[in-house]
Amino acid sequence: MFFDSDLLMSALRALTPILLAALGGAICERAGVFNIGLDGMMLMGCFTAVATSWFTGSPWLGVLAAALVSAAYSLILAVGAVTLRGDAVVLGIALNLLAVGLTSFLLRTVFGVQGTFDDPSLAGLPLVGGFSPLAYLAWAAVGVAALTLSRHVWGLRLRGVGEASDAAATLGVSPVRYQYGAVLVSGVLCGLAGAQLALGNVTLFSENMTAGRGWIAVVAVMLGRALPLGVLLAALLFGLAEAAGFRLQGLDLPQQATDAAPYVVTLGALFLTTARRRRRTPSPAPARPSPPPSSPSTSTSTSAGAVS
Repeated sequence: MFFDSDLLMSALRALTPILLAALGGAICERAGVFNIGLDGMMLMGCFTAVATSWFTGSPWLGVLAAALVSAAYSLILAVGAVTLRGDAVVLGIALNLLAVGLTSFLLRTVFGVQGTFDDPSLAGLPLVGGFSPLAYLAWAAVGVAALTLSRHVWGLRLRGVGEASDAAATLGVSPVRYQYGAVLVSGVLCGLAGAQLALGNVTLFSENMTAGRGWIAVVAVMLGRALPLGVLLAALLFGLAEAAGFRLQGLDLPQQATDAAPYVVTLGALFLTTARRRRRTPSPAPARPSPPPSSPSTSTSTSAGAVS
């Protein structure tokens, strides 16, 4: 059977990196910072996790280093978009491009290889019940994020900053501090996503190994309306698409066609979301016609009658 328990397990493993990165993007969105640099932050986390695990022999140190390095990398977006008031979209694209070039350069410099680094001594994350501990952490993070954004004072202030930063500032809340915190949390989550991808799903590093998962995470934020539960459902959809693509490879379909399955689902989700928003947006009311201007002769006679 095509749909079975193995497909579900594969989908749950595939959704973990997307879910972690999408949660970071949702937190940034709630703070008023549109973060499309998730893919670059994930890629930095992938390389850092593999390099640290290989040099130290500890995958947990690799996870910690990935979170810290990705958080530091996210400061480029924080400084550029929050402090310098730059375009967050342009900065996010620059972060993604920089990460691709930087990790490829470091792969040749540190390991002396091109393309892929795969060593038998590279320690990966342990599996508990078929999943790495980061998978359970990602599922727990959904509940923590939902409760924080809806109940805790930090989450309420973060939402206030994203919706009306000037009004929040008048109440003594620092928009810059909360936006910096949101971007840093996003970097930490993207670092964990990269560590899961490089040490949990596989145990290697290859150039541009995120393969657009960060972009899919951005779509998950949009599809889930930056709500933790909505982001989880969107990530599950994309995880099922990726798992189905791997399953279709066993049906002698071209690999290029099966690899495109998650991106086809992404484009379909964007199309449906855009169509739904357009249907819900009320059409502007027609402009009321202005009264015709009065002629000079009429106004003159009216004024003369009033004077008489």
